[in-house]
Amino acid sequence: MTTLIIAEKPSVAGKIAGAIGNAQRKKGEGQSSYYEVDDDGELVLVASAVGHVYSLAEKGNKSWNTNYPVFDIEWDPAYEVQKGSAYTKGYVKTIEKLAKKADTFVNACDYDIEGSVIGYNLINMACHADPKKGNVKRMHFSTVTFPDLKKAYENIEDFDFGQTEAGITRHKLDWYYGINLSRALTSSMRTANAHGTLSIGRVQGPALKLVVDRERDIKKFIPEPFWVISARMNGGHESPADFDAIHTKEKFEGDSAQETAEEIYAKVKDQKTGKVTSVVKKEYKQPPPNPFDLTSLQLEAHRFHRIPPKHTLELAQTLYENGIISYPRTSSQEYPPTIGWRKILEKLKSTNDYSSAAQTLLSKASLKPNNGKKKDPAHPAIYPTGEAPKGMGVQEMKLYDLIVRRFMATFGEWAIRESAKIIIDVNTEDFKAEGKRTVAPNWHELYGKYAKFDEIILPDINEGDIVNIKKLNLDKKMTQPPKRFTEASIIKELEKQNLGTKATRATIVDTLFKRNYIQGKAIEATTLGIKTVETLEVHSPEILDAELTAKINDEMEGIIENKATSEAVEKRAKDILTKVLKKFKKEEKEIGAKLAGGSRQAAVEKAEAEAVGACPICKEGVLIVRKNPKTGKRFLGCSNYPKCTNTQPLPQRGKVISAKKECETCSWPMINIWTQGKKMPWTICTNFSCPSKQKK
Repeated sequence: MTTLIIAEKPSVAGKIAGAIGNAQRKKGEGQSSYYEVDDDGELVLVASAVGHVYSLAEKGNKSWNTNYPVFDIEWDPAYEVQKGSAYTKGYVKTIEKLAKKADTFVNACDYDIEGSVIGYNLINMACHADPKKGNVKRMHFSTVTFPDLKKAYENIEDFDFGQTEAGITRHKLDWYYGINLSRALTSSMRTANAHGTLSIGRVQGPALKLVVDRERDIKKFIPEPFWVISARMNGGHESPADFDAIHTKEKFEGDSAQETAEEIYAKVKDQKTGKVTSVVKKEYKQPPPNPFDLTSLQLEAHRFHRIPPKHTLELAQTLYENGIISYPRTSSQEYPPTIGWRKILEKLKSTNDYSSAAQTLLSKASLKPNNGKKKDPAHPAIYPTGEAPKGMGVQEMKLYDLIVRRFMATFGEWAIRESAKIIIDVNTEDFKAEGKRTVAPNWHELYGKYAKFDEIILPDINEGDIVNIKKLNLDKKMTQPPKRFTEASIIKELEKQNLGTKATRATIVDTLFKRNYIQGKAIEATTLGIKTVETLEVHSPEILDAELTAKINDEMEGIIENKATSEAVEKRAKDILTKVLKKFKKEEKEIGAKLAGGSRQAAVEKAEAEAVGACPICKEGVLIVRKNPKTGKRFLGCSNYPKCTNTQPLPQRGKVISAKKECETCSWPMINIWTQGKKMPWTICTNFSCPSKQKK
């Protein structure tokens, strides 16, 4: 009997082979090689995919076109239908060859819907095996350490039909929405004789609308004035520390706010002392943090290390594949006892950075993590395996440190904090001072630098004490508009609204950036993004409907739990799209005119933002940085192309920024070239034929 195990990545295939048998031999050539393992006289072959090696495509038509709607699709090898996927061919051919020797097939790709689809497609199409016949199995593991892989192999599970069906359905729905809507948008643009393509997706539409709606709230926001009366006080001889206080009304706002604030200020401004009328101190317990799920890890990594969420997932995936942490694409906030808490801490104890904290926890009579409410039946919360990281980059080590500290902190004792509130009477007007401090840090010490809390320590004063007033202020302030989303907070909002999945949300946001719908670290909707949403709101509001998208997500989760069928979910999505696209076709010209106008306006704004100066040749366009599509080399070109063909070469390194001045010799725009490690830029003329350059 021969078993063929298919892993998701080559590095994991090697680990699986090493875990299940001693006599392993690497066969084949290059990256698509495989392993032969002797398992008590039975041959086990371990081969690898390299992510998705099959892609959905329209049946009978593999080239881009603007026909829609299209629902007749099939899975094809990625190397046949996707540019840049030629490297996947070797992996597919290796598995096709090995399948002829095998009797049993095991999907050992990541245990989630994506891994289920990757493995299923290879087993179904490359191996021609049918899971319904019972000779297709599933390996389920959350770390790629040898003990966990060996355990997963010894406890091979039945094929995961629900998870696989959900994954295939998700891919189909994303294709139906993404391709058909993108074709519809592009086709409408062409009715207005506009060049280029526009695209939108099943989750990208609602996600973009979130940003546009926030932009609208910011733009329509009207600041309102309010007044604040604050004081700088001193505790006096017994406790001479300075502290800040504020009038207990906090904000004076409304029609008569200024008048009221000025009256009170006039009453207190000349006072030199105040009397303490109340001192209230309360201690409260602060629970340890919950274990990391993917979203909370992305939020914390962005908060402390400014690592973008998409990059956090990439770094975490690398740590996982190296056996350093558990599977990161999880929505669980729970550590089950089966992961072996003490065993992990024993390993961490041997590492200098974590030795003391690990020893503190190991000395406890019992260990229990502060598990959260979120669950994931496939994987536990993210935890370190205890294996020592080797050859990791700086950012990988930062993320690893955060994960280890969080793991240990969840087992810590509750911290004790104290809140204090002091009321001071100043000529019958009450002022308050509020403080917070840590009495017993406990789990804070385990979390280290990531346990950052306000420490506002008030002087030790008592009721009846007299305090000195050093300064009194009356300040006019303005209310502030809503904050723009960051890459982290938009992911939190997507999760809150059940848009996308834990593994796709960061990619969705990244796609909106690439399509020029959003921009900036404080995320701002671009003109193109706003115009696209405005147009779709009028003509196809269903595309932007967050509730509808979330409902479809729930239905796909129902497939995993046997509460819904893939056929029913797919039919519902097709019906919605057919209705939307039928209406879209009728209004194509009107839609195209609106989108084309937005696209042109966005192009002008982009050109102006990237411009280094006016074009001295045509006097109409501006010089912007462009790239040669064949060579990838950058150059300066006129925005008025093809009417103006002015181009100038550029240095290939460094950031190009307008110097905002003209060359003294030829009057062409000057630019600054900023290179890494240099404190000052290199300033040059954009005219390659400038006489000043010829002299040199």
